[in-house]
Amino acid sequence: MSASISIISIIVAIVTFVVGAALSGFVFFNIGVKHRKQQAESAIGSAEKEAARIIEDAKKEAENQKKIALIEAKDEIHKSRSDLEKETKERRNELSRQERRIQQKEENLDKKNDSLEKKDEILQKKIKQADEKLEEADKIKKSQMEILERISQFTMEQAKEHLLSMLENDLVHEKALKIQAYEQQLKDECEEKARDLISLAISKCSADQVSESAVSVVPLPNDEMKGRIIGREGRNIRTLETLTGVDLIIDDTPEAITLSCFDQVRREIARIALEKLIADGRIHPTRIEEMVDKARREVEHIIKQEGERAVLETNVHGLNHELVRLLGRLHYRTSYRQNVLNHSVEVAHLAGIMASELGVDANMARRAGLLHDIGKALSYEIEGSHVQIGVDVCRKYKESPEIIHAIEAHHGDVELHSVIAALVQAADAISAARPGARSENYENYIKRLEKLEEICTSYDGVEKSFAIQAGREVRIMVYPDKVDDEKMVIVARDIAKRIEDEMDYPGQIKVNIIRESRVVDYAK
Repeated sequence: MSASISIISIIVAIVTFVVGAALSGFVFFNIGVKHRKQQAESAIGSAEKEAARIIEDAKKEAENQKKIALIEAKDEIHKSRSDLEKETKERRNELSRQERRIQQKEENLDKKNDSLEKKDEILQKKIKQADEKLEEADKIKKSQMEILERISQFTMEQAKEHLLSMLENDLVHEKALKIQAYEQQLKDECEEKARDLISLAISKCSADQVSESAVSVVPLPNDEMKGRIIGREGRNIRTLETLTGVDLIIDDTPEAITLSCFDQVRREIARIALEKLIADGRIHPTRIEEMVDKARREVEHIIKQEGERAVLETNVHGLNHELVRLLGRLHYRTSYRQNVLNHSVEVAHLAGIMASELGVDANMARRAGLLHDIGKALSYEIEGSHVQIGVDVCRKYKESPEIIHAIEAHHGDVELHSVIAALVQAADAISAARPGARSENYENYIKRLEKLEEICTSYDGVEKSFAIQAGREVRIMVYPDKVDDEKMVIVARDIAKRIEDEMDYPGQIKVNIIRESRVVDYAK
């Protein structure tokens, strides 16, 4: 019990202490608050006094600024007013000067107007006088025309027609003379220009000409090699001839074998193969086949190289690779002993030079000149003239119509329609006619044409025959009453067969038979 009383008394003491502390703190807080309030009020009072002082100073400063601004504004206004008055004065002076000028111009215009009116009056008088004179002239003219009509017994329209007809006749005659003179002048100038161009082209494109051989000779180390080449019972020589299509001529010529073939590519393959066999020493059918294959590949490589050389030498680009290969084959093709590839390159150069001088497309001229004899590369394999073969080949490989026309027209098979075609035709003739280019001389050429015409005219029913295109074509006129349409086919075949048997010629000869019937009657 006493313990609980002590605890309660302790608690009461503690509460009393806490309450007393709180009351004392409150008292002290109120005293601090009042002190701070007094300090704040004194600070506010001093701040208000300072603010009032600042406001008063600001008002005084504002008054001063206002006075200064007014003074400056008055000065600016005065200055602007003086400038405006000065400018106004100047403008008034300028306006007065312009008014004086305008007044002077008006006075001048009035004077000019008066002068123009006087001139107009004078002009009207002159026009009136001129009209009167014209009327008088018309009357005189009319009277004179009447007198002339009575004298000449022609009306005015009839006289006009008569004079015009006479004048027209004179003009037609004069025009014909002028046209003839101009035509002759143009012809002379064109011929002179053509001679200059051709001589210039020839001088720029001079080349040595070497006749190609028709046979190849292969040297042998000794005569014993002939027997080895012939082989047992001739099997080696038969194998070589069969594989190459070349005739081997083994005669009494010491240490040499002659190869003969119309196709120079085959002859070159046989020559290379035979030289390889002789160098190797092993000659038997199997080895011959191997060497012929190697020689054929080597010749194909040479053909490709020659075609590329011709293209580079003539600066012709964009050719199909098959056309390049066919150009290379022309390296082993001759026409009257003239190498066809060299001839084509020369024609390309000549055509290009003449085209440049004339202002024509030189690239197209060189291209046409290089390809003009491309058909000769296939003339041994495809029937037809080399011109038609070349046209078909170039059309197959998408050459331009201008190139195809130049190829088709270079021997006169079709009419020329372009300058390029004419240049290629001229360049072809120049290259073929160069001294030493072709082995056939003029006498042999004439004899061959005469022989061709003689064979044609020897047939019954043939009236006339004409060898044209350097002997590449013959045209035969027959009597229509002796040779009918069915017999024409037989006669053409017989003449072609006889030409093949009796004549030697390059390429082929076209036989044309013409049968024409005419009926004439007279109305009496």
